[in-house]
Amino acid sequence: MTPAYQWLTSGVELPELDYGQLERWIEQVAAAHNRIVRSLNYIFCDDDKILEVNAQFLDHHYYTDVITFDDCVGKLLRGDIFISLDTVRSNAETIGCEYIDELYRVIIHGVLHLCGINDKGPGEREIMEAAENKALDLLADINKN
Repeated sequence: MTPAYQWLTSGVELPELDYGQLERWIEQVAAAHNRIVRSLNYIFCDDDKILEVNAQFLDHHYYTDVITFDDCVGKLLRGDIFISLDTVRSNAETIGCEYIDELYRVIIHGVLHLCGINDKGPGEREIMEAAENKALDLLADINKN
């Protein structure tokens, strides 16, 4: 079965990205974690929408860059990934990196959560960052070819 992706928006325009390349990258990252992409829905949104989703589903009342809803079955990745482009942009400015680089990091962050990597417990943030960096290195290699 071919992986299914949806690239949706709520309150923002769809970012200009090479979605075919992103999908191949996501599948390679998933495979590196012994997972298979089945169905991923990315919803790019604004801060108002991410705040609404965060409050409604997680009872969190703050802005965030990404929220991942896991619907995985065994090794099959299935889920919805909400990304606030507003927060991605402000985070990029705060840490002094390019917006597109931060967007790629957040796109793969959701996939890594679906692969079973967490970032809230002791030492988990460092594990997540290492996995993100490895995935971003893979994307850089793909872009070279």
